Amino acid sequence: MKNQKMLKLPPERQYENELLALKENDKGAKPENWELSPKAVRTFILGSDQPLAYNGEEVTIQKKFFGDDALIERCIITLAGNRGLLLAGEPGTAKTMLSELLAAAISGTSKNTVQGTAGTTEDMIKYSWNYALLLAKGPSEEALVPSPLYTGMEKGRLTRVEEITRCPSEVQDSLISMMSDKVLTIPELGEEGVLFAAPGFNIIATANIRDKGVNEMSSALKRRFNFEIVSPIKELALEVQIIEKEVEKLITQANIDVELNRDSARLLATTFHELREGQSADGKRMDQLEAVMSTAEAVSVYFQSAMSAYYYDDGHMTMDRVVQNMLGTIIKDHDADRKKLKNYFSTIVKDRSMKEGGLWNEYYKAKKWIK
Repeated sequence: MKNQKMLKLPPERQYENELLALKENDKGAKPENWELSPKAVRTFILGSDQPLAYNGEEVTIQKKFFGDDALIERCIITLAGNRGLLLAGEPGTAKTMLSELLAAAISGTSKNTVQGTAGTTEDMIKYSWNYALLLAKGPSEEALVPSPLYTGMEKGRLTRVEEITRCPSEVQDSLISMMSDKVLTIPELGEEGVLFAAPGFNIIATANIRDKGVNEMSSALKRRFNFEIVSPIKELALEVQIIEKEVEKLITQANIDVELNRDSARLLATTFHELREGQSADGKRMDQLEAVMSTAEAVSVYFQSAMSAYYYDDGHMTMDRVVQNMLGTIIKDHDADRKKLKNYFSTIVKDRSMKEGGLWNEYYKAKKWIK
């Protein structure tokens, strides 16, 4: 499916030139079977001001993760060692994106992935069988269907396990021996049925803090991971920058022509930041929402508003559209959040509309959509 059009390119495709430029200029020591050295992996994720020469051109390595730079270094070093990496945090804090970037830079692919759900079974973690070949020839390597974890062990690649706490406990437990001994036993193949992990193999898992109790990880499995907490963006200016950058990217992919307004992005980021923290910029306390007020959700609201502007409003983004799209993010199964949002508009937004006017005044008038 090489010529298939994609809504979302994997990072190894999206940043292919950057990875090739880094590889060509990489002089750092690297663990066995790694595509790039730890220094080059860090540069790929955190960016560089110095362009790299590649194929007769200068390639700029752009910053892809905004947050704690030291966290990135710890993640890379963990993956070079004998413990797995678990990225935990609130929804929408770019845990999946970070795991994809790490896998793309280290192993050359981010697609070697197990998606954790309540329906994930042990054969999805280990291996399954082509039953036609199994019946015809009996248990054999030819009849074996490898899982992403099997492939990672065999080829020395990173394996991503998304939402590990959504996997049933018995599925989680099947990881323990593989992470400790780096061996997968296949009893059906007899004495030959032992797969030893090749150098470069490791596991990156993600876990949602809000879903912590879905299937709590056992202490034995926790000991096999180094935990890194990916926190929400604390700096408002940085959140505005991320929203703008991500929406510009989405607009380009959607092939629409909309002029983005930095003031609108700042207003939206301010709203999400304050509702997430339960405190306004001038120190006024308010009720925190149950809804996930992440940067990723703000990006979604802003992009939907841009799409509405393009298809319905002649390219002009209005605060009515922003509020309408915000409701779908904030008010899900928590009706109390509707009242909290109304209260935010009746106090904080109203006060700003009177003091600053302009966009805040238009924003306050859009309160009518919060019914």
